[in-house]
Amino acid sequence: MRVLTLSAALAGLALPALAQMSGAEFDAYTRGHTFYYGAGGAPYGGEEYLPDRRVRWSFLDGRCQDGHWYEENGLICFVYENRPDPQCWSFERAEGGLVARFAGDRTMSELYEVERSEAPLMCLGPDLGV
Repeated sequence: MRVLTLSAALAGLALPALAQMSGAEFDAYTRGHTFYYGAGGAPYGGEEYLPDRRVRWSFLDGRCQDGHWYEENGLICFVYENRPDPQCWSFERAEGGLVARFAGDRTMSELYEVERSEAPLMCLGPDLGV
């Protein structure tokens, strides 16, 4: 019984590595679409994937941040105009869509695709003062 359980556990560990998307696969799947992500059963944010590996992110509050992504060591790394330090994720295609796992601090460890759309992300523009 232990051997079977260990084998099953090891097989389960091997599957995510095999399913991890390369940069080319990620680009082909996301480019030209807007993805809405959830975390822990709640809406988290949306990202529009533009040509030339450019992106636009929002926490769904109407404020958007432009950036770009690149592949490094098997991860997809994002850099945004307001945050120059890269944020790297592994992406996998699951039955319900994309699953993203953060490669850094585990307080935000996993996002999942809730919706995929061809409509652009809603951005309200810069804050206007009086």
